[in-house]
Amino acid sequence: MAIVELNKIRKVYDTKVAVEGLSLTIEPGTMFGLLGPNGSGKTSSIRMMIGMTVPDSGTVSLFGKPFERTSLHRVGYLPEERGQYKKMRVVDQLVFLGQLHGLTEATARARALVWCERMEISEAVEKKTEELSKGMQQKIQFIAALLHEPELIIMDEPFSGLDPVNATLLMDTLVELRGEGKAILFSTHRMDQVEKLCDAIALISRGKLLLSGSMREIKSEYPRNRLQVVFTGDESFLGHAEVAEAKNYSGIAEIKLHREVGAQAVLAEAIGRGTVINRFEVIEPTLEEIFIERVRASFGDEEARGIVDA
Repeated sequence: MAIVELNKIRKVYDTKVAVEGLSLTIEPGTMFGLLGPNGSGKTSSIRMMIGMTVPDSGTVSLFGKPFERTSLHRVGYLPEERGQYKKMRVVDQLVFLGQLHGLTEATARARALVWCERMEISEAVEKKTEELSKGMQQKIQFIAALLHEPELIIMDEPFSGLDPVNATLLMDTLVELRGEGKAILFSTHRMDQVEKLCDAIALISRGKLLLSGSMREIKSEYPRNRLQVVFTGDESFLGHAEVAEAKNYSGIAEIKLHREVGAQAVLAEAIGRGTVINRFEVIEPTLEEIFIERVRASFGDEEARGIVDA
């Protein structure tokens, strides 16, 4: 049974089309990435998914049946716009939010303390929210979304404002939850994070779905014509006829070839010129490269440049 099914949902605000005919399915035990630049329709799609707004057309199903508000007790949601009671102590706030999801006070308190220890903020439980850093406040809201042990976890830009250490802590936690069979959807414009975490993705721009499917299937559709070469010495091999594009970052070259079969010719050229090759690797195109290519094909170069500059 699919946890989430969106079927051709559409949403218009005044004259602006926020989401146009979006369809996607999220299975149990899956990490699903909803990707796109800022303003692409990610948050609007999530709000329709959990009943904050109603689609103008199309349907939303949760847990195998048409959307109904009682299903939200099985959903944990971390919104992009954080909302906390700044004058409340952390533990009181978490207990209150747990009770809103049907937990008893004792259960909510016990789970809150366990999660605070797990997220390395036990020292903050007696403090007021306003006394904490932005990163600690983010982890509190993350905990609040998980206290009631939801089956579907939705996170809108969950890593925003976190330093690398705390971002890794959240990533590791999400991976553990996926291993427990939870379905996890997170939206982001950070495609590098999605490549590390997600089993399946949907790429949207201007509210339209450009690409969706499993990460493996999507990557397999694109040629393996990228190289990463770590070298010292002569760099003139980067001008080989098989090289379409090349960037040299102080001895780390990123190369795009005209053809997949050109890799060996480039390597032979480098060795022939006496270049010392420390690493020579054929790599897959990144999600960002795939996305930009799809946006360029759908909307033109100007829109693609906007993604690069975002």
